[in-house]
Formats: sequence, structure tokens, C-alpha cells
Amino acid sequence: METPGSQSSLHRANLERVVRAVRLAGSLTQAEIARTTGLSAATVSNIVRELKDGGTVEVTPTSAGGRRARAVSLSGDAGIVIGVDFGHTHLRVAIGNLAHQVLAEEAEPLDVDASSAQGFDRAEQLVTRLIEATGVDRTKVAGVGLGVPGPIDVESGTLGSTAILPGWTGTKPAAEMQDRLGVAVHVDNDANLGALGELVWGSGRGVRDLAYIKVSSGVGAGLVIDGKIYRGPGGTAGEIGHITLDESGPVCRCGNRGCLETFAAARYVLPLLQSSHGTDLTMEGVVRLARDGDPGCRRVIADVGRHIGSGVANLCNLLNPSRVVLGGDLAEAGELVLGPIRESVGRYAIPSAARQLSVLPGALGGRAEVLGALALALSEMGDSTLLDGTLSAATPVFT
Repeated sequence: METPGSQSSLHRANLERVVRAVRLAGSLTQAEIARTTGLSAATVSNIVRELKDGGTVEVTPTSAGGRRARAVSLSGDAGIVIGVDFGHTHLRVAIGNLAHQVLAEEAEPLDVDASSAQGFDRAEQLVTRLIEATGVDRTKVAGVGLGVPGPIDVESGTLGSTAILPGWTGTKPAAEMQDRLGVAVHVDNDANLGALGELVWGSGRGVRDLAYIKVSSGVGAGLVIDGKIYRGPGGTAGEIGHITLDESGPVCRCGNRGCLETFAAARYVLPLLQSSHGTDLTMEGVVRLARDGDPGCRRVIADVGRHIGSGVANLCNLLNPSRVVLGGDLAEAGELVLGPIRESVGRYAIPSAARQLSVLPGALGGRAEVLGALALALSEMGDSTLLDGTLSAATPVFT
């Protein structure tokens, strides 16, 4: 027979299980909570009632499968999370609540040659400005998700040597932002956060295994395996841009020759069009011209798609994901690039892996990474913190 103490512990564990399921999904019906947690419908009903009475969750009428149901989400007043995304030429910040609602979002240019300290200071200023503009209670900030364009060492939190931003290598972004904001900061590379954003809000919803391919100044992949971001012991999983396609190809910034990045990233692709289209062309401009029918831009995008498809085929043979989502400026090319990607996958991937794969454009555009940063902050929250009503700063992930 269970003692009162063990019954109390079991009840607490069930409360946390329900809160975690709702926190990660944003909104679930009670039937979905029961399926997700393995708890009985009666237990879920009692727990939801208790959480609602305590102000932790909100319950609203909805319809699921044509039947009336009740959607359960965390209370919008329960806490705040912040997402910060550093790109090659931009800084983007978003503020959201625990109900997965984005309260404010803003982006501004970032000087690629600026020091890391200048970048972190700019981020602090933008976060402060958005907090003041929304009027949220700063004491309710539960955590910050931070994205950077390069691999993060899992143990030390140090930005790796292949970072896109010059002069940032060797810095500890989470610790820097933790010092400035005074709350727990969780950091990951931008491709991983793009994958997380699409998984929670975009083209990756409903799948457990996903590869998010971001093509911009560099090429990277965020890998989701069984619903979780896979980083590897050193934090470098997903560096698909440095798969070798041609040992005699162009020299890559990593020091090797013929990496996928040298055939697909903007810094290598744009010079191919300079003699015919001028030196002011951007990848966004190439995509726009291609969609308008420009033959040179269409050819370049098709070639890029075939090269990316070769890299994706390697991923398929190794990991067998059910979905690949293309992000970055290139995704706006639609079938002009997706068609050649699928063509290469069909040619080079194992037939059974290629047959099960869907290749889709990202649904979130340039917002994928900052929304992924919000999702990271949400995923790192302690559910006991929510139940206890204490949202003070937690211990930072990296120090």
C-alpha cells in the first residue's frame, strides 16, 4: 500500500507531467493530454481543474475532429520568455508568454564587423525596449533563448571556430547575455533553433524526425530526432555545409575543399552572377529575379538545389528523417529550388529513405530562428517553478 507521502509525490509528478505537455505544445485538449502523458482521462480532468483553479492554466472551448472539446494552455500571465537571434547581418528579438503567444517582435541591422560586446549590448538594449513597450513585468521573465550563427560547444558554451560572425569565435554568448539580463539564458546555433521553430510552429508540426536546412551566408542543418534536437557531444551535429562534394573544388572557409557550402552559400553563389547582373545582387534579389523568369538566376538556383539535394541524400541515408524543411532566403524560390533538391535526393538516396521523405519550404521565413529561441526558452523551463509560482532567475546553462 502506498503511503500518503508517496501519493503526494505521485500527484506532484502528474501535475508536472501535464504542465510540461501543455508547455511544449502550447495548447492541447484534455484527450490529447491523456494520450501524451499516459494518464487516464479522469486523472487529467481532475488535474486540469486544479491547475485552472490555481491560475496556472486557462481552459477555452474548441472543436477537435468535429466534436466539442476544451483547449488547455498555460496562463498568459504565468510567465514571459524572450528569444534573441543573432544573424550574419541582423539582430532579432521576440517576447512571448507561456501560452505560445508572441507579444512583441523587432529586428534591426547588425554590423557584421562589430565586436561581440557591441552585439550583446545591442541585444540588451532591444530586449529592454521591447519589455518597456509591451509593459510586461520584468520579474516574470522565466528565461531567454539565444541563437548564434555557429556551433556551440555543449560543455563550455563557447562559440566554435566556424562561426559566421568574425571576431566572435571563442566567446560565451549565454554567459555574456546572462550577465546583462540577469536571467537564465540558453544558447544554441541558429540552424537548431530554426528546426525547433518549424517543429513547434511551422512546417515541422506533427513529425518526430526532421532536418531543417538553412541556406544563407553559410549552410547548416538543425536535426530533430525523436522530437528532440540532436547536437552531438561537441555541439557540431548538423554542419551539413561542410560535407565534401568535390575534393578538387573551391577552398572553403573551414580550410577544406569542395564543401557543400562552397556550392550553395550566398558568399560563393553571388559572384557567379556578378559579370551579368552586377555586384549589388543579394540572394533575396536572385530569388526574386528567378521567380520573374530570369534565366541566369534560374540556372544558378537549380544548380544550388541539386547540390543541396546531394547533401540531403547523405542525411537521408544516415538518419532517415521523415521531413526536410528548407529555410533561409533560398526557401522563397519555392519549386525552383525544391524540385532540384528532390531530384538529387531521388538519385542519390536509398530508395526506401527517399520514398518516405517530404521536402517542404519553411513556413516561418526569417522568423524561424527567433521563434525557435522562444521555444528553447520554453523547453528549458522547470515545471516545478510554474507550479510553485516562482519565476526568479535560474542557474545559467553555461558559466
